[in-house]
Amino acid sequence: MYLKVHRNAAGDQVVAVCDRELLNTTISHGDLEVRISGDFYGTSLATPDEVRAALVSAENANLIGERTISLAESLGLINRSGCIMIGDVPHAQVFWI
Repeated sequence: MYLKVHRNAAGDQVVAVCDRELLNTTISHGDLEVRISGDFYGTSLATPDEVRAALVSAENANLIGERTISLAESLGLINRSGCIMIGDVPHAQVFWI
């Protein structure tokens, strides 16, 4: 999986994770197209343990791909019924308030 942690000047963060085979692809469903780029999801592979550590401390997360969603679900962070499907690819955004 690819992992990138985005931080703003105030220290807020968004953890972005995608399955490795999705990087640099475009997925679509109807009129919706999503480009999965290294600019947002990172360009270095992360281990499942690194992804877990980033997600459990995340304030917000953007997750895409079957393995990524399954890992977040195993941590109790999401429920698969809360995911949207873009074609056959699951996607979730998680916000903690």
